[in-house]
Amino acid sequence: MAQHLPEILLWLFILNLGTAFGAGLYETRIILPQWFIKSPEFGYRVNSEAMNQTDTGRKFWGFVTTMPLTLLTLANLVVAWQSNEPRHDWWLAAALITLVERIGTFSFFIPTAIKLMRAETLPAAKVGSMASWWIRMNFVRNALTLIGWLAALKALSIAS
Repeated sequence: MAQHLPEILLWLFILNLGTAFGAGLYETRIILPQWFIKSPEFGYRVNSEAMNQTDTGRKFWGFVTTMPLTLLTLANLVVAWQSNEPRHDWWLAAALITLVERIGTFSFFIPTAIKLMRAETLPAAKVGSMASWWIRMNFVRNALTLIGWLAALKALSIAS
């Protein structure tokens, strides 16, 4: 079992990254337009009621990425660091890219989403700016997830 652990961790990492990427695209196309309404006055108006009602952070992301992907990223980082060529570089790149995405999620996306869920307590211009940044950076986060996923798939495709 121990000899297969690196392979199992890579497979789980790939499955979780693929799920996170697909769910991220879904959220971008279907959920975010319900949360953020373009306003000529402030750029974006936030529907905090919709954010609180769907609460994807606690109802979905917490079970898919917040803990599982974070733990898999850290485990894959350790195993990739210790791996041998030819997989080493691709695997380490996948883990590092995903680590950057995880740091961004915990330092920016989660705290900002929590603030936006209470948008009515903030000045409208600040809310509009925060929402605009959240939306733009979400495209970067989705891109990092995709690149990390593709790098992990490349690592898997290389015979160790």
